[in-house]
Amino acid sequence: MVEGPLSFPLDTNGKVNLRGSPLSSDTILQVRTGRMALLAPLSIKSGINKTLRSGPVQITKLGLEGDEQDPTFHGGVDKAVHGYCAAHYKSWQAEFPQSASKFVPGGFGENLVLGFMNERNVCIGDIFEISDSTAVLQISLPRQPCFKLNHRFHLPNFAPQTYRLSRTGFYFRVLVPGPVAAGNVLTLTSRPHPNWTIERIQRYLHLETDDYDKNLELSQIEEFGAECKDNFTRRVLRARAKARKKPREKWVDYRVMEKEKQTGRITSFVLEMVEKEGEGEEKELSPGAHAKVKLGNGLVRAYSIVDGDRERFQLAIALEEKSRGGSEYMHREVKVGDVLQVGAITAAVPTVSAASHHVFVAGGVGVTAFLAMVEFYKSIHYSVVLHYAVRSAEDVPFEKRVEELKKEGQLILYNKAAGQRMDIRQIIESRGWNSQLYFCGPKRLMEQAEKEVKELGVDQKEVHYEAFEADVSGDPFEAVVANKGGVVVRVGEDETLLEVLQKQFDQPDSSCCVGNCKTCLVDLKAGRVDHRGTALTDEEKAKSMLSCVSRGVGRITIEI
Repeated sequence: MVEGPLSFPLDTNGKVNLRGSPLSSDTILQVRTGRMALLAPLSIKSGINKTLRSGPVQITKLGLEGDEQDPTFHGGVDKAVHGYCAAHYKSWQAEFPQSASKFVPGGFGENLVLGFMNERNVCIGDIFEISDSTAVLQISLPRQPCFKLNHRFHLPNFAPQTYRLSRTGFYFRVLVPGPVAAGNVLTLTSRPHPNWTIERIQRYLHLETDDYDKNLELSQIEEFGAECKDNFTRRVLRARAKARKKPREKWVDYRVMEKEKQTGRITSFVLEMVEKEGEGEEKELSPGAHAKVKLGNGLVRAYSIVDGDRERFQLAIALEEKSRGGSEYMHREVKVGDVLQVGAITAAVPTVSAASHHVFVAGGVGVTAFLAMVEFYKSIHYSVVLHYAVRSAEDVPFEKRVEELKKEGQLILYNKAAGQRMDIRQIIESRGWNSQLYFCGPKRLMEQAEKEVKELGVDQKEVHYEAFEADVSGDPFEAVVANKGGVVVRVGEDETLLEVLQKQFDQPDSSCCVGNCKTCLVDLKAGRVDHRGTALTDEEKAKSMLSCVSRGVGRITIEI
């Protein structure tokens, strides 16, 4: 991508002198609008299909008259009009010949098909007047690609290519309403931020996301639409909070505000932070997060967060028949008013925005890991379904929420007592093109899921396993910690490598403690490992291991 400003000389009135400018004006080749319609074969609606309009079309503050947008991702004053450069389509056709017939003007769902304006020659805040019209438009945002582009062009994971190559298009806000028609000319009249082309913004929005100075500068651009401005502002706050962090493991007091029996086996707990963290801390949690809780009996357990934010959230815990002390303590000892300590709160279940369809499979209390994610995907109009198996109708927690999803077609319930059986193989086989699979449940369900996924040849990247129990015991072994002076640590048959390393070095960090995430990852330099957990791909297992569950064989060499 090109760094640096595009130079535009100014006239005596402080306006851009267009004579000799790289972008003086551009002609609108087509004007397009469309209505929300089903995005076949999915059960969701989209406004991406735009039809050609002839004659003038009125532009209002919210866009072109007769145009409909999915308000979750498009539309509104910051995304009133989408523009796209027609010249990009020839490049797409050459790069993806299998979908060449789909790469034609209107393919990206744009309202204005433009001849020359593109991500390299327009800047955030640019103002354009439209010939033969009162309308005045301003560049407000780069277009953020979503999974619908993958689906439209039938190319898996295509959407990220659009920002890597900087061919996303961009949005205009409407400063002054007026008519627009094919053949009208857009003329640049003001350029407040010549350093920030759309292409350069996309570098820091998607690729170089940790550049604090750039994030700070971009967060202060007033002309930015809220989507980007808020994104850069959050990054600045995170960076400042990280710089303030003290010890690696910070335990915070939470008070138990509610305790409710959901089923005969499952109880929910609402925990609220005793002392709020104050300004600058990000409260929002990603759906699918989990919290590490220190119990009064000395145990530490990680539980899925059903809903809430960092200051107040809800857990749901099943009383295990062979409890190792955690669920039994929570059910029988913890009461409203008690204070528990909470450590790391981590996003466990990945958000795979490039997938066309999201298929969740849960059994029993496993639904707590997925319930908020399914509701979230539903709220932003993603194609999603949850297959949920229970022992009986009395074993369904959060019944109202489950029934709401069931009524809307996002949940299929399998009641074992009623003779209903969940066929995991059939679910996988019928998942549809470009789908993402997620599994959470008891050991038997997880083992069956892994078996079927392997037999059916599903790519590892298209599956996430969210276990809530793990076998961590095994033969004793030794680990040489190469980057700690070659110190040798010994791991007993009922210990984990993570526990031993944290006692001796206060490293590495940890979160789920059952092999779902990669927080406790250590580098494997030599030796054999009995890999457990589901967070690593086969390629990753060759050079790393999950210290919370995996075990060395004999002696291994690691770095932390």
